Amino acid sequence: MSPREQTHRPARPQRWQWVLTASIAVGSVVGGIASNILADMIDPKLGPITWIIAAAGVVLVGVLATLEVRSRRALQAGPAVEPKPPVSVQEAGVPVNLPDTTGFVGRRSVVDWLGDAVRTEHAVALLGRRAVGTSACVVQAANAVRNHYPDGQLYLDLRKTDRRGTARSLRPREVVDALCRTAGIDEAALSRATDLDAAATLLRTALGDRKILLVLDNVDSPDQVRPLLPPARRCRLLIAGGPTLHGLKGVRTRHLAEPSAEDAVELFAAAARDAGSVRRGLQSEPTVRRIVELAGRQPHAVRVLGSWLAAQGWSAPDLETALRHGLDNGRVDATLTLLARRDRAYAGLAADTRRLVRLLALVPHPVSRNAVAALTGTNRGHTDRMLDQAAESAFVTVTPDGRYRLRPLLVHYAQVHLLCDEPPRRRVAAQARLVRYLARQAERYAETVLPDQPSGTEPGGSWFARHEALLGSLICEPWGRPGALPANPPRRMRRWWLRLAVALCTWYASTGRLDDWAAVCRAVLNSPVARQSAAVAGWAHNELGAVYRWQGDPHRAAVELTAAVALRHRRGAAQSRTNLGLALLDQGDVDGALDQLQRARQQRSPSDRAGQALTELGLGVAFLARDEPRFAGRHLIRAANQFEVVGDRRGYAAALTNLALAQWSLGERLDAAQAWSAALECHPAVQDRQGQAAALLNAGAIVAAGAVAAGAGQQGSRRRAAQARELLQQSLRIRQDDGRPTGRTLLHLGDVARILDGPDDARQHWEAAVEACEKAGDADGAAAARARLSDQDAPAENS
Repeated sequence: MSPREQTHRPARPQRWQWVLTASIAVGSVVGGIASNILADMIDPKLGPITWIIAAAGVVLVGVLATLEVRSRRALQAGPAVEPKPPVSVQEAGVPVNLPDTTGFVGRRSVVDWLGDAVRTEHAVALLGRRAVGTSACVVQAANAVRNHYPDGQLYLDLRKTDRRGTARSLRPREVVDALCRTAGIDEAALSRATDLDAAATLLRTALGDRKILLVLDNVDSPDQVRPLLPPARRCRLLIAGGPTLHGLKGVRTRHLAEPSAEDAVELFAAAARDAGSVRRGLQSEPTVRRIVELAGRQPHAVRVLGSWLAAQGWSAPDLETALRHGLDNGRVDATLTLLARRDRAYAGLAADTRRLVRLLALVPHPVSRNAVAALTGTNRGHTDRMLDQAAESAFVTVTPDGRYRLRPLLVHYAQVHLLCDEPPRRRVAAQARLVRYLARQAERYAETVLPDQPSGTEPGGSWFARHEALLGSLICEPWGRPGALPANPPRRMRRWWLRLAVALCTWYASTGRLDDWAAVCRAVLNSPVARQSAAVAGWAHNELGAVYRWQGDPHRAAVELTAAVALRHRRGAAQSRTNLGLALLDQGDVDGALDQLQRARQQRSPSDRAGQALTELGLGVAFLARDEPRFAGRHLIRAANQFEVVGDRRGYAAALTNLALAQWSLGERLDAAQAWSAALECHPAVQDRQGQAAALLNAGAIVAAGAVAAGAGQQGSRRRAAQARELLQQSLRIRQDDGRPTGRTLLHLGDVARILDGPDDARQHWEAAVEACEKAGDADGAAAARARLSDQDAPAENS
């Protein structure tokens, strides 16, 4: 850190105060004159108006005077809490004798390493981000070994601050010229050195064999020190610089990170003690550890907080409460302002990079460069430059897949800067831009995960998997909490946020992650978006109903879908009625299911071919359950044709699977075989494991029924039974792997086993089918398995 940055000049009075003072004075005079004229023109008794206006002017002047006094007191109190700098302030660019350090705490291993290294190496550098303490460590180490350099020790600050407080790095020629003047080279000889190399040669010649230690502080660029390498034979260079010096040839380097938690606590206690605090045992208080972590363990900020604690006469819990109160409630107070203004590493960044750093505090997870560009509202080229600077200054880290996030140690400090330096309106605008960008990306990739692409292998699945944590936090985090979306979002944010939630539900549905799907739906129901729009709440209830139906809970699904029907408009209500009809069908309420499905069919828009196909599929399944295969076949044929037109291979396969059952019931065995064969070809292409298991079960049941009808002694019967067993076993493996009910599959495997293996194997399958059906709540399947067991036991009893 730069010693020059540690000085604080008294701030000039703000310009608005002078303007306001002049305005009040002129307004008072003009108002008094106008009131007198008005009183003379209207009524001489209106003279009190003059006194009223004058009194108002006096009150305004008093308010302004109060603000001025408070401002001056704040200016006077600022330097009072500033601790004494570890390295005394020196004029930049002018070599001086090695200064001493004050208040240096911890980091003994670093200082010892520097002392040992500078005795054996010609050039040694301690590298670290700005304000991490490299200057203090280097000067401390130089003082420890100064006796080894009797010909002198020189300190040179390579960062210069102008009158406006803007710091700039000295140019390489400026560095060499300053050292040449210190070495005794006259200006005439120095002026004849036309280039940098000639000036560096003059410096090496002037130093000769003198044993001198040069300490170069605040080195920002390798070009500043490259002309000095290698140094004179007996001269040594000790450098404090930034990470950009890594890899500089001829220099032994070591990286310096933030102090450990123990050293930071000791630094805090020492600063409080030096500022006059009488409190003891600060090192052992857990509150102090939390305070230094909140300050990012930045040495200067930690020392300032210690001095502030002593100046206010607070305890450590009081200081933590003051800091947390502002962060948790979104209010800027004197303590947070003090902490924000003492972050020198942050102050050393460019203005746009500082804004990027504090906006990243809005995002708790890594984001891509394009997402950062959306967050900041800048183009990619500008964003890349800002990210590079933030990464070089160790504010952000890069994940292996090229995404960026704030360093965990600096997250709380960045939140302080966000609260102090970024107005709420701009924070909301940045969040809105990020949500819009992510929603557009999510919608684009959601198109690739349904219905035909295999989930998890296409670009959409990998994009969602990579950004899942970020998307989940934006959707599921309660609105209004610190770090979350605002409690009263603008309309554009609500719209894009909902589209992002819909795309995320699409991905969860495609991957079968029902619990995560349900969590997103509940988050939508609890959001301000659903409270302001009944249609949005209806959509969330509809999605929850679909989740519960997939989870095998048709009663809860019917409750949610009933609420969805009541809240949604015509087209949305049609979809919810379709889902409600399927849920009622799962409960065995066939008449109620048919009523809902037929009403959904009437409400469907003619242009909604996919919705019409889904409703026709539901009607077909309902008529199958009602044992009316002829009506079922008509609806299922329409569903299959419409699914094929819209290109939904999954729906097409489901329609064919049920159509095969209807055709088998009508005695159309050849058509049924063709239907389930076509269905089995579709399911692997769309990675619909449950649909494939259902198709295999239906096909196996059909073939098994044909084998049973043909009789156990027929050769064709055994061939059909072997074919049915293969289909049923494939279905059983899929259902067991996915944790789905297996009762019906075991039931038909028992029928096949009776033909191929004998009654004992059949009994084992039927007993397992009874247990599986009872566990899944399938009363009809359990009754069918018990009936088969009873039929098998009856001949044995009669014999």
